[in-house]
Amino acid sequence: MCVGLSARVVRVEDGTALIDASGAQREVSAGVLEDLEPGDFVMVHAGVAIAKITDSDENETDDLMENLS
Repeated sequence: MCVGLSARVVRVEDGTALIDASGAQREVSAGVLEDLEPGDFVMVHAGVAIAKITDSDENETDDLMENLS
């Protein structure tokens, strides 16, 4: 089973995005997505931002992950 991580985009530059996932920041590849901007929420898998998601998707994902632990 593969698990994606939801995160907020902090910065986008040259096909790379700095993301913030619950306070942890890291750089991921953003070349798959067009029109990615700071403040957007994305699903990240294997170091790649694979999809834009909505704020409500982000909240639902966080709730599900908290219930699993």
